[in-house]
Amino acid sequence: MEKLITLAKKLYPINRSITGKGIIQTLKIVKKKHLPKLNIKKIRSGTKVYDWRIPPEWNIKNAYIKDESGKKIVDYKRNNLHIVSYSRKISKYVDKKELDKHLFSIPKKPKAIPYVTSYYKSFWGFCISHKERKKIKGNKFFVHIDSNFNKKGHLPYGELYLKGKSSKEILISTYICHPSMANNEISGPVVSTFIAKYCKNIRKKYSMRFIFVPETIGAIAYINKNFKNLKRNVIASYCLTCIGDERNYSIILSKYGNDLSDLTALEALKKLKIKYKKYTYLDRGSDERQFNSFGIEVPMTVISRTKFGNYPEYHTSLDNFSIVTENGLKGGYRVVKKIVNLLQNKILPYSKIICEPMLSKRKLYPTRSALSKSKIDQNIRNILSFMSYSNGKNDLEKISNLISLSKSETKKIFKLLLKQKLIIEL
Repeated sequence: MEKLITLAKKLYPINRSITGKGIIQTLKIVKKKHLPKLNIKKIRSGTKVYDWRIPPEWNIKNAYIKDESGKKIVDYKRNNLHIVSYSRKISKYVDKKELDKHLFSIPKKPKAIPYVTSYYKSFWGFCISHKERKKIKGNKFFVHIDSNFNKKGHLPYGELYLKGKSSKEILISTYICHPSMANNEISGPVVSTFIAKYCKNIRKKYSMRFIFVPETIGAIAYINKNFKNLKRNVIASYCLTCIGDERNYSIILSKYGNDLSDLTALEALKKLKIKYKKYTYLDRGSDERQFNSFGIEVPMTVISRTKFGNYPEYHTSLDNFSIVTENGLKGGYRVVKKIVNLLQNKILPYSKIICEPMLSKRKLYPTRSALSKSKIDQNIRNILSFMSYSNGKNDLEKISNLISLSKSETKKIFKLLLKQKLIIEL
């Protein structure tokens, strides 16, 4: 298999934000080199999506700060984290007091350039390591930001659909709006890309859908545009983020923690004998927020190596290839691949009957001469219990646990009800 790290290093230098040329460039690389059927789509700036609007498209050509001698003390072209994302255009002299209001650094991480954004409020700013900030001398500085906002621009995203035997689908989401940080977020798009390549070549019981969206606003826009399909067809969904380091494995469960997405992820980690940290929905922080939110209720589980916010290099220039490795990316890939394979083999029964079915007319009551009354009653109860949980969201293993019946007996009931056309398999 081609190295995942190769794609990661190709995407790393690109300046990405929630809109703009960097996203298009990223998607085009993925499409050309790996996923030729990836659809690159756009949503117009100003479009209302629930309680939000797509912001103007932001692009930047250059940005720097010069001291009194004309030396560039901050240069966007050296590291695109130097600019506060969505900074407005400016070209003027400022004194030290004003400059300080627009400079961001982290005293406790003196060598790190922080990642800062100002998407929805007009602002300009620069980010710098605290070590370099302490070296700044003088009281007169020239600040220059050559950026523009296009109200007739677009928010781009990528989508790939791989048709399976069933119209029911597994959704894998990742985000593509972070610049020059390897774990957050180059690793997610890279692992998603390679999982999609794997899925192209396997027999698929369930269809697969992959989306590459800007975080938060991109997910909201996608849900707004595709809500009916998400509710109708998605049986399991995952957000892949911070999945390229070698330190930990992490899972953030969906809102109620017991969806097919959650249980299959836990099953995969168990089968792979991987130690992991488990978090609840209350620990959320990525696009799982949007899918699990009130009124949407598409359960989404997060798969990570070290969870976002839980490693010291997070949201700084230190998030580089000293922590993201080929082995780290392969480890993330291995887990997601296992999840996909488990899901593709799941049996999801769905009842064709509304309310409790009449079993007698289908001759499903055992003869009383063969069994005791208590045994008869229990068999009937098991059948009805099985049907009660056959909602297309519970697999056989979960139903087995819910009705306290062995897997073999549960499967017998499944086959019986399937033969009687009381249920179907999604």
